[in-house]
Amino acid sequence: MSSWGPILRRGLGSGSKPLPGTGLGSGSKPLPGTDGSALPTVRSSCSSSSSSSCCCCSAAVSGHLSKMSTVHEILSKLTLEGDHSLPPSAYATVKAYGNFDAERDAAALETAIKTKGVDEVTIVNILTNRSNEQRQDIAFAYHRSTKKELPVALKSALSGHLETTILGLLKTPAQYDASELKAAMKGLGTDEDTLIEIICSRTNQELHLINRVYKDMYKTELEKDIISDTSGDFRKLMVALAKGRRNEDVSVVDYELIDQDARELYDAGVKRKGTDVAKWINIMTERSIPHLQKVFERYNSYSPYDILESIKKEVKGDLENAFVNLVQCIQNKQLYFADRLYDSMKGKGTRDKILIRIMVSRAEVDMLKIKSEFKRKYGKSLYYFIQQDTKGDYQRALLNLCGGED
Repeated sequence: MSSWGPILRRGLGSGSKPLPGTGLGSGSKPLPGTDGSALPTVRSSCSSSSSSSCCCCSAAVSGHLSKMSTVHEILSKLTLEGDHSLPPSAYATVKAYGNFDAERDAAALETAIKTKGVDEVTIVNILTNRSNEQRQDIAFAYHRSTKKELPVALKSALSGHLETTILGLLKTPAQYDASELKAAMKGLGTDEDTLIEIICSRTNQELHLINRVYKDMYKTELEKDIISDTSGDFRKLMVALAKGRRNEDVSVVDYELIDQDARELYDAGVKRKGTDVAKWINIMTERSIPHLQKVFERYNSYSPYDILESIKKEVKGDLENAFVNLVQCIQNKQLYFADRLYDSMKGKGTRDKILIRIMVSRAEVDMLKIKSEFKRKYGKSLYYFIQQDTKGDYQRALLNLCGGED
């Protein structure tokens, strides 16, 4: 059976609405040509002997082909929605170490920490070549054998950007995101850049886990901290996204809703005086990613500006920055991170905080795709850029997370 068979049955089963332009839905017959049957001949009530000169025949053929084109697009969309057969680590640069022994790694780390001058190479090579789950096992084994916490021991042994990178690797993904969010809102002022990057780019499942872990770690709700540290429509957007309520059902492409959402985004912004930000927030935080990709394409048929240009015309400040980041994430998340990495290293100086956060948080998720987007857009590899912008054992750690030269 083809890969879209189960999805098609689930998406177009009993009780589902017909897909616009197809007549598919509850009780509908198989699509012509999808059940092995030949496509039907288009007949016309016209008596003309020359179908080529008959407008109604041409219209009938055109309509039928248009309908079949729509069906083909649906099936293509369902097939290409992502290869769900691939394991989560398929695009990771850091994977589980084959010959893993937590006790042996813990002992090697203790020796490296105690070595005069600290053996940073051993620390880097072990912790950047183990999966997150394995690093948790190493920390447990280290505590059991030394009665010391591994993060505390490493914090006293390391310093600077290398310390930040290694301590980040010792946290679970949710702990790492939660700690980055807390740091972004701690003290005077808010690091909106960090807040936006994490909240705009994480999935529902990741956001739900971050919310739980945040409460465990800091004894307060993430939403409560966001509310106290932000204001206005920016606050509303961040709170809506942090709830993780985006529709993740991608089994059906609803063309009527795509058109409706595109029109409503236009009506709520460029078309009117002032912006109905609530409408934008509602659509952009609740619809599925594939749906919104289609909406942004459809939007161009209503607006003289694309969605990013429209945002820049309609809103300013943190709200503009947040909407732009969100749309870029929706359009192509890996390209979004590639752009962020490039921006962190371009020009004079390196914005190490952003560089470290993306390398640590994406190494076991989609770093291979990010590397591919980076090289395609900027002509040189991410590996090359890191080599040029960093040095020492900090560089070694980042290059290991990068997964080698392209």
